[in-house]
Amino acid sequence: MPSVLSQEQIDHFHEFGYCAPIDVMSEAEAHTLKAEVEAAEQRYPDELGSTNRNNAHLAFQRLDAVAHHPVIVEAVCDLIGPDILLYGSVLFFKEPNSKGFVSWHQDCTYMGLVPHAFVTPWLALTPSNPELGCIKVIPGSHKGEVMNHNDTFGEDNILTRGQAIQEIDESKAVDLVLKPGQMSMHHAKTVHGSMPNQGDQRRMGIALQCYMRPDTRQVIGENFAQIVRGCEGAEGFTPLPRPVADMDDAGRQARQQANTNWANILYDGASTVRDY
Repeated sequence: MPSVLSQEQIDHFHEFGYCAPIDVMSEAEAHTLKAEVEAAEQRYPDELGSTNRNNAHLAFQRLDAVAHHPVIVEAVCDLIGPDILLYGSVLFFKEPNSKGFVSWHQDCTYMGLVPHAFVTPWLALTPSNPELGCIKVIPGSHKGEVMNHNDTFGEDNILTRGQAIQEIDESKAVDLVLKPGQMSMHHAKTVHGSMPNQGDQRRMGIALQCYMRPDTRQVIGENFAQIVRGCEGAEGFTPLPRPVADMDDAGRQARQQANTNWANILYDGASTVRDY
């Protein structure tokens, strides 16, 4: 029996490659989390600035708690089974009336992880809607093959390489509208993207990118991962610790190690390397 998701939600995910909205916490709890994240930004501007928002869960306890939130974890287990690892996380923030966007892409393209069966939850800390640049998905796109992506390195493209699928029928796109405290979940091969924030408030979300089974292999770099649930006796990955305090030495080192590895993987074969 599923723990968090209904059978209808599970069937929808497998049929269309996504599921949303899913309630994780109350709006009041999300507002508190948002305030805590913004306070950490103020205290550690170099560690949580616009070019350094990967894998903050390894160095900040409040974000670590999100990565291990029981509702998120159990929802993932409903989709991929009881043993899960976390590959990494990304803070996706869009400032008010800004030009940043995410081009149409599939997460599996440059991550080096096989098989392509992993899941990415995206937790909203603020409203996420079309005006603020919410995620859009192409339903059913996960059933096809990995599509051709062109590296654009576009100035306003939030993705590392500005990787983009050129020919998408955007009339099929579905907006994943979320309230603070709700999340969406999408499959590794689901085509998705997002438009700029045209609103007057910040759009803030945490992508847990991604939860995977312990048999997932890394074919480009080192397979660093954090044990989230089960995985007794699992091999083939290097476990990362959970922080015992914000920016403690072990957490800082683990994050730097993971981020260096990510850069080597995500920019493998690229003509340009950016700061994120």
